[in-house]
Amino acid sequence: PTEGAIAACVWAMILGFAWYKTLSWRMFVKVCLDTVETTSTVLFIVAAASIFGWMLTATGVTADIATWVLNFTKEPWLFLLLANLLMLFVGCFLEPTAAITILVPILLPIATQLGIDPVHFGLVMVLNLMIGLLHPPMGMVLFVLARVAGLSVERTTMAILPWLLPLLGSLVLITYLPQLVLWLPRMFF
Repeated sequence: PTEGAIAACVWAMILGFAWYKTLSWRMFVKVCLDTVETTSTVLFIVAAASIFGWMLTATGVTADIATWVLNFTKEPWLFLLLANLLMLFVGCFLEPTAAITILVPILLPIATQLGIDPVHFGLVMVLNLMIGLLHPPMGMVLFVLARVAGLSVERTTMAILPWLLPLLGSLVLITYLPQLVLWLPRMFF
């Protein structure tokens, strides 16, 4: 994705400067500064999440949470249901890299103790966080889509709601039918 983004930026610069002649050096500098500001904000969140995740692990909180959850349930299906609800909620408020940094040290040990394949759990986590970016009330992509489309957040939310149903259906299938996501890795490993 990073290489594709770089290629897209270079192509946009070529088109803006040479072809359409709508991009000035002043505008280019402003865009670069805005990009630095946005990127630094995201990286600050990721750095804080990394420190928080390390503190949770170093202080043994993750082990305590794992013990508590395993005392609550030893059923993989119930753990997956609770983990899905947690990840959908967290994905709505946190950037995915930060959410993964915080949640993996907590949830992955529990998943492996319950016999859930780490690859399967990773794919469930990624899909959850992706859906979390889209769903109301605070999905980050929801606000970006509204801004790019020039629509209100409410109108964008109404446009996204029908798409959440197949995404949630896919999440249920992937969560409870691990064969759907594990057949290809098992062919090679």
